[in-house]
Amino acid sequence: MNRTPRVDAHQHFWRLADRQGHWPPPALAAIHRDFTPADFEPLRDRAGIDATVLVQSMPSEQETRELLRIAHEHAFVHGVVGWVDMKAADAPQRIDALAADPLLKGLRPMLQDLPADDWIADSAVDPASRAMQRHHLVFEALVMPRHLAALEAFASRHGELQVVIDHGAKPSIATGEIDAWRAAMARLAGLPHVACKMSGLLTEARPRGTVEDLLPYVQTLWELFGPQRLVWGSDWPVLRLVDDYQAWLDMSVALLDAVAPSATATERAAVLGGNAVRLYRLDTPGVRTHGSHPASIPC
Repeated sequence: MNRTPRVDAHQHFWRLADRQGHWPPPALAAIHRDFTPADFEPLRDRAGIDATVLVQSMPSEQETRELLRIAHEHAFVHGVVGWVDMKAADAPQRIDALAADPLLKGLRPMLQDLPADDWIADSAVDPASRAMQRHHLVFEALVMPRHLAALEAFASRHGELQVVIDHGAKPSIATGEIDAWRAAMARLAGLPHVACKMSGLLTEARPRGTVEDLLPYVQTLWELFGPQRLVWGSDWPVLRLVDDYQAWLDMSVALLDAVAPSATATERAAVLGGNAVRLYRLDTPGVRTHGSHPASIPC
């Protein structure tokens, strides 16, 4: 493939039968059902997405193993971000076992759902973090603005660990709050090993966000992280709460046009795919080197 691949760096699959009461609740009718590769393939084809990164949505190693199985069966999935209890005494060994699968590209503790906002600042996560570094795994930060100080403390301790902030840290777009979020994100952006996903923002602008609503937030992310540390993702199917797949992709392109009118084609392509390939160490879409079925999936 000569052109830079287009990568969706944040999407999910799930089966309600496996979730046993976990989110999403029935009240969220648009996403309270199973979502499988068969549902996603037509959207991906229409949008011209070459590859995706499949991200966990439950604090479960079993779900991580299931996502790895899906990845090996569907060539468009080029990586999985899974879950391990990073404070477990045997977390390094668990990470070693999961990382034996080459399609595991990162891990994500669900920080936004934990009772302590400073959970990640605790040095008890350091052995797991060092294990992630050994395997070149990305640390994904599912955070809200209230977690950013703790995330900064964690990231400052682990300068060799690639950190990617999900969904721009979920700023309060619906209320227009921006100053405190921008200041905290600026401190994180000052750490060269921290990147950020341009994903999930439309959901934070509910009930129906516009380019104008998102513009100051995307402008901030572009200014702080630049074209080499900003990564596009859909957050599908959560995206269905507010819009459809193609609409978010089109809006994302319009936002990049607005915030960076002088950006080169190479820079735009980096945000829409090239950065994900580099940060997650993905195989070039179309020539994935890993077989469709691994010799064994860690269990």
